[in-house]
Amino acid sequence: MTSVLKISGLKVAYGGIKAVKGIDLEVNRGELITLIGANGAGKTTTLKAITGTLPSGKMEGDINYLGKSLKGVDSFQLIHKGLAMVPEGRGVFTRMSIHENLLMGAFIREDKAAIEDDVEKWYGVFPRLKERSAQLAGTLSGGEQQMLAMARALMGHPQLLLLDEPSMGLSPIMVEKIFEVIRTVSAQGVTILLVEQNAKLALQAAHRGYVMDSGLITISGDAKVLLEDPKVQAAYLGE
Repeated sequence: MTSVLKISGLKVAYGGIKAVKGIDLEVNRGELITLIGANGAGKTTTLKAITGTLPSGKMEGDINYLGKSLKGVDSFQLIHKGLAMVPEGRGVFTRMSIHENLLMGAFIREDKAAIEDDVEKWYGVFPRLKERSAQLAGTLSGGEQQMLAMARALMGHPQLLLLDEPSMGLSPIMVEKIFEVIRTVSAQGVTILLVEQNAKLALQAAHRGYVMDSGLITISGDAKVLLEDPKVQAAYLGE
């Protein structure tokens, strides 16, 4: 399998606090990989290390994307390299319409006809957005904003999509819908690294999983195997 993202020996420290203590993680093309763990485990810090958006802190280790190091690559250049992230909190352009938000996701592209085709494609996956295409993004519910943030990121044709806590703050019904969409997007061949607190839904959707605890990867493997692991069940699945 072709490696899209390979993290080796990643350590991140803020002052005397070691947030990530030396982890290895790999995402291959076409995979949906999930990184699960409790609050403060280091999951979001790991994503910020990948995207170069860490606040001032010390980072060690290697992060390779499509076979090349991301060291020294500015975060704003990543979308040009096919790496997109939907951050925790969604970050939609609240004073723009849904349609305008989607077009912003394609700002690096010049193929106007194909852009419109992609808008319709993602409206097909997110029909609720199509119904409200002229509505301001700031007036949408949290779940609708999450759908919009995902669709906007996908407009850039990412080779790797990073999702940070997409279910956070959503109603149970909307959480189920978001995971249905994540599975649909994955089935279309988009490579995804999903950071998520809802371990059960994340592992049900993923091909492989990594469990993070106190800055370390403690367990990794096939997602279905992790679902049945007594340690994972006791710590994260409430069983």
